[in-house]
Amino acid sequence: MLELKNVTISYKDRPTVKNFDLSLGQGKICSIVGESGSGKTTVIRAVLGLLGGGGKVTGGDILFEGRSLLSNTKEEWRKLRGTDISMIFQDSGAMTNQTRVIGKQFVEYICTHEKVSKKEAWERGIEMLERMRLPSGDNIMKSYPFQLSGGMRQRVGIAMAMTFQPKLLLADEPTSALDVTTQAQIVRQMMELRDAYKTSIIMVTHNLGVAAYMADHIVVMKNGKIVDAGDREQILRHSQSEYTKNLLEAVPSLGGVRYV
Repeated sequence: MLELKNVTISYKDRPTVKNFDLSLGQGKICSIVGESGSGKTTVIRAVLGLLGGGGKVTGGDILFEGRSLLSNTKEEWRKLRGTDISMIFQDSGAMTNQTRVIGKQFVEYICTHEKVSKKEAWERGIEMLERMRLPSGDNIMKSYPFQLSGGMRQRVGIAMAMTFQPKLLLADEPTSALDVTTQAQIVRQMMELRDAYKTSIIMVTHNLGVAAYMADHIVVMKNGKIVDAGDREQILRHSQSEYTKNLLEAVPSLGGVRYV
């Protein structure tokens, strides 16, 4: 479904991500792991054509369902984003307009991509919120983002991202701003969405424990390069990379047991 071939991403002609390769099939979950500044978020922003600050893909190619995304026009990107490819941000609440209720933003999002009435869009928004186990979807729709907890805002973001049952979901550290209990709930719900819709997921995280729990394939990055990649078992049990081993050693243990 998605293939990144020897991708190099540069800012002001300085490569920040070099020779990145990834192949992701339908219904698979890939976690990109690494320390801050390693290039994880840059990679998924390039997939969605959202590189800021003059960033651009200067080498290689990004293919979605066999077609290069690098040649997309603005109109082609508009049709693709939010429908076939969606993104969840680190704090979805921060990406919403704090002066408008959730419902108005949700309705606008749906009507932008589909010709339906505002009433139909409102009902669809409630349905998606309740699928994310948010109680009283109508009350959530009438709430401002700042009136919701971090976990609730994140569920709203996931509900919006999944409205059109995207083929590919890009998640940029969607659990890092949440407490441990809420993290576990969000991770389980993302996996349930994968099972229900066969959605492929790329999840950026610095938490190797989360990656170990949910990913089929793990990519480890450092300084803009892939230093290790493989299926979960290979990375967790048989990695030859010293950097990956150090990341695994850094995962906290409980009662002498390390849960990765």
